[in-house]
Amino acid sequence: MGCCNKLCGLKAGIGAGIAVAVLGIILIPVGNNIIRETVTKESVIEPGTTAWDNWVSADAPVYRQFWLFDVQNPQDVVENGSKPKLVEKGPYTYKTRYLPKENITANPEDYTISFLLPAGAIFEPSMSVGSEEDSVTSLNLAVAGGYKLFPPWVLEAAIKLNNVSLFQRRTVREILWGYKDPILKGTLGLFFPYNGTYDGPYSVFTGKDDISKVSIIDSWQGEKKVSFWNNTYCDMINGTGTRSGPSKNKEPCLLKALFFNVFRSVSAEYERSLDLKGIEVYRFKLPPLTLASPAVNPDNHCFCTDYVVTKNCTLAGVLDISSSRGQPVYISLPHFLHGSPYLVEDVEGLGPSEEHHATFLDVEPTTGFSLRFAKRLQVNMMYGPSKIITVLKKVKDYTILPIVWLNETASLDDETADRFKKELLSRVDMLETVQFTLIGLGSAALVLCTVAHCLVSRNNNKLV
Repeated sequence: MGCCNKLCGLKAGIGAGIAVAVLGIILIPVGNNIIRETVTKESVIEPGTTAWDNWVSADAPVYRQFWLFDVQNPQDVVENGSKPKLVEKGPYTYKTRYLPKENITANPEDYTISFLLPAGAIFEPSMSVGSEEDSVTSLNLAVAGGYKLFPPWVLEAAIKLNNVSLFQRRTVREILWGYKDPILKGTLGLFFPYNGTYDGPYSVFTGKDDISKVSIIDSWQGEKKVSFWNNTYCDMINGTGTRSGPSKNKEPCLLKALFFNVFRSVSAEYERSLDLKGIEVYRFKLPPLTLASPAVNPDNHCFCTDYVVTKNCTLAGVLDISSSRGQPVYISLPHFLHGSPYLVEDVEGLGPSEEHHATFLDVEPTTGFSLRFAKRLQVNMMYGPSKIITVLKKVKDYTILPIVWLNETASLDDETADRFKKELLSRVDMLETVQFTLIGLGSAALVLCTVAHCLVSRNNNKLV
């Protein structure tokens, strides 16, 4: 009778072990569904969610670092047509995006939310190599701009009247934020106007109806496309911003790049997994194909607008945004990273580096939140030969000259990282712990009770 009770108890233990293990296994898909629902809920841009707290606030500072190119031989370039010799000066660092979004308005009828993005820049001396009043010899923005805008005799007369040349000596503050130009009789600056202005209004999807659309841009300044290129593809507004986005795996993710009011959707590719303040993130980087020539990447065909400068659209590594700026401005990665070799060869002093000059985005794979990014780009202007304009008569060929490159970067702080781990990742970890604990306990009980059952049964047989 005692042995029978032992066997019955062990059989019950085997059954309980199986039940517990099966429960743990069942919790895997159930748990994944719970995680998915939690992440989806917290990723929607609406009050009360983690996504809303991160989206609406300006707690995580965004810093914009500038490196300006100082031309060492301006007279030699003008008088002998020599290659410009460049020395990089920087960084000069500004705190930007420190103001919260304004005029936030929910549009429940189409699941979008609109807002204005205030523009501001505060100089950070402790993060800079010098003062905003440091002087740099750079391309004369008015002369370079007038080269494409005005008839050559008009520009030649303006240059002589105002006693200016192809290059000018200006302060960092003037080149970046603006100065009174004697030729154009107005304010010129690479980033003018900036302080005190607003970008937008933007309208983005909240993800309430479709989480895959969260943060995707619906419109900008009330329009669903821009009108710079007279091309349906290039004028599209789509993609997501660099601080959030639906990128939850290692597949290429779509990002929105806004360069000088030019929307450009690009695909960022997975590179590797990293640890960021105790949180696993996937690093995505822009591939060389992004700014490849139209011959290699047909998506770039409508950005090729000057067949002479681009050598019949074979030029790689730069994006001509003259149509949107009204000046011969070209955007590239710093030091012409991934660009045609002759871009680097036409000047002296450049050294493209994947480590220092590539754009990247670090994404938390469970939620798709961007936790750190570095958006790096270079602003270039073009000048070329002329038989009429004196300061250009010795120039041998069209030259795309670097003016400044910038690194706009942000990363979550310790407080945000702790909150993120507590509110989202801790729930995931706890659920996984429960799952594996049940499977472990159930399996252990099953094995132990099975072995014990076999031993008891063998002893009973011997007694018989």
